[in-house]
Amino acid sequence: MVQKDLPPRWDRRMQQRLARGEAAALGELYDRFASLVHSLAHRVLGDEHAADGVTREVFGHVWEHPDSYDPQQGPLRSWVAAVTHRLAVQRLRATEAASLTEADGDRAGELERKVSRASVAARADYIVHSMPAPLRAALELAYFQRRDYRQTAVDLGVTEDEARRRLRLGLQLLSTAHDAGGPPEHGGAV
Repeated sequence: MVQKDLPPRWDRRMQQRLARGEAAALGELYDRFASLVHSLAHRVLGDEHAADGVTREVFGHVWEHPDSYDPQQGPLRSWVAAVTHRLAVQRLRATEAASLTEADGDRAGELERKVSRASVAARADYIVHSMPAPLRAALELAYFQRRDYRQTAVDLGVTEDEARRRLRLGLQLLSTAHDAGGPPEHGGAV
């Protein structure tokens, strides 16, 4: 009997290597996920320098706490994204809260709205980067290059029905960005 809930072998091995303190494992993890981490942090913070800082924090956290990743909870990529989201939101709140006084209740509400919008944007970015390549390619053609489904079908070399199906599925995935407000959660992420 095959168990469907077993995590990918690479994720388990990477966690074990990090737990043993293998610096090469951290470098390999960085090479694989640094662009994801940086783009998610930048999406939340809107600042390149702050995103660089969060990227360093995320990989520092991963290095210091590899056992906080539970392979049974899901892919290592999702855990890294959840850690990134939490650290970026913490930084955003700390930065914004430092400029607030107690009499600034309206600004505190605006801060929460800003955090919420940034979380939705970060989740949408994560969803797009995580979706299967055929769906992502269809969405990129339709929305970034302003192709209709017929042009998308031609560009991808698929039928019009298949292009519509890919666009519909991609949009359905993106619509979930508002549901949770952040990357998929993992127990023990931070």
